[in-house]
Amino acid sequence: MATVDIRGVRKTYPGLAFETIKGIDCAIADGEFLVMLGPSGCGKSTLLRMVAGLERISSGDIAIDGRVVNELEPKDRNIAMVFQNYALYPHMNVYGNMSYGLRIQKLPKAEIDRRVREAAAILELSDFLFRKPRALSGGQRQRVAMGRAIVREPSVFLFDEPLSNLDAKLRTQMRVEIKRLQQRLGTTSLYVTHDQVEAMTLADRLMVMKDGIAEQIGTPLDVYRNPASVFVAGFIGSPAMNFLPGRVTADGGAVELSGGVRLATQLTGGNAGQDVTVGVRPEHLAPAANGAAAPAGNEVQVAVDLIEALGADTVVHSRLEGTEDRLLARLPGSVTVTPGTALTLTVEPGALQLFDKTTGRSLSADS
Repeated sequence: MATVDIRGVRKTYPGLAFETIKGIDCAIADGEFLVMLGPSGCGKSTLLRMVAGLERISSGDIAIDGRVVNELEPKDRNIAMVFQNYALYPHMNVYGNMSYGLRIQKLPKAEIDRRVREAAAILELSDFLFRKPRALSGGQRQRVAMGRAIVREPSVFLFDEPLSNLDAKLRTQMRVEIKRLQQRLGTTSLYVTHDQVEAMTLADRLMVMKDGIAEQIGTPLDVYRNPASVFVAGFIGSPAMNFLPGRVTADGGAVELSGGVRLATQLTGGNAGQDVTVGVRPEHLAPAANGAAAPAGNEVQVAVDLIEALGADTVVHSRLEGTEDRLLARLPGSVTVTPGTALTLTVEPGALQLFDKTTGRSLSADS
């Protein structure tokens, strides 16, 4: 096991007028599982490949267990990488694929056999050691790829979107297996994905990336509850966070939306009169209780357009009454809502997120 330190790392490709990675700093603790999350093209795989030694660093340092590895070849960094396309040798059986790297290192046969069989037992591949990859399912092939990494007994595991080629059910299963495996082995791990569910369920910490920048680094719950920017708030959560234009009132105690709707906030008077973007997650909206008095400043009236009945949940698509501002609410499946009707929704206390309209950065008091 090892620590990984990323210090001011930048990447510029020859012939391009912009930086792909724009100065990222992050310290990954021994045994930590860090997930790098972001849309395609944000630089997350490039950063992972720089840690692996597959891409040169334009400036900055990467250190593994305190040793700067900028100039070290991948084979000398004591890392193991799992790719999305498995990269298995089709002419070799499972045993051959898992043992290949160890044979190249000329380890004793008995040591190779021990490592392969131990990894196969961990990954429930013992019954498939002498099958070729074509005789395996997608999930089994991905296990073989992970087994090939495990047998090397590396200091750091690197995962580059390893589940993207699997169907939804198998991704869920493999996600659980990867988490259990990492907890069992305790190996420092860096994992790249664009899937926020993978990120939230696997990570000890998240690095949310956009355009080569680390927008926010924190625990999954902290990033979910206290997003640092409009981008982070919109990228984390499903359905995505609602965003509405608003203005902070003169006393800073409320925000005024289109149509004159006022919602209570926790801002100070320093933001009085400021134009803001108001964020609220669909799951933080609930139907108003019949006959119950709601706290002042936490209700909105909406006109329902469309219903998505998902069983346990019902997603309500609506418009803020008297405006064209869209609002999604994720309500319990037991709630009966009819398209074309009016609905009163209450906002969970403290659930509003306020962002500077110009910079997109959070203004919320607890950010």
